[in-house]
Amino acid sequence: MNTYKQKLSLLAEMIAFAIVDGKLHDREYQFLSIVAQELKVTKEDFKNLFHQELIAIPIKSEKQRIQQFYRLALLMHCDGVLHEKEEIAIKQMGVNMGLNPFAIKRILKAMEESPNGMIAPEVLIEIFREQLN
Repeated sequence: MNTYKQKLSLLAEMIAFAIVDGKLHDREYQFLSIVAQELKVTKEDFKNLFHQELIAIPIKSEKQRIQQFYRLALLMHCDGVLHEKEEIAIKQMGVNMGLNPFAIKRILKAMEESPNGMIAPEVLIEIFREQLN
């Protein structure tokens, strides 16, 4: 991740996604808070993201786009409830990021079938690589 503004943009996108079902669950907030800490975003800036609209900054690196998509997918699963609006939104967000729609579907299906809702990083990368060939 290059700049602080890009990190804020990623978090703002995740916050918008978290409330697509109409509410922000405690687990979603906790997950967002952990991501903010990992990105080294201050607590004050993190809290302010819930009250302001930031302009999305496109992610140039494919690796970072895949990483952000996976964060969104983890966020979608963290409250234990999969809403139809979330599924529609994440697929659209993935396509808007320039990710392959077939890979997106495979990732979401693999996560759904996983007992803990997670998949190994190498599996994630391999699914996107397969779609490039």
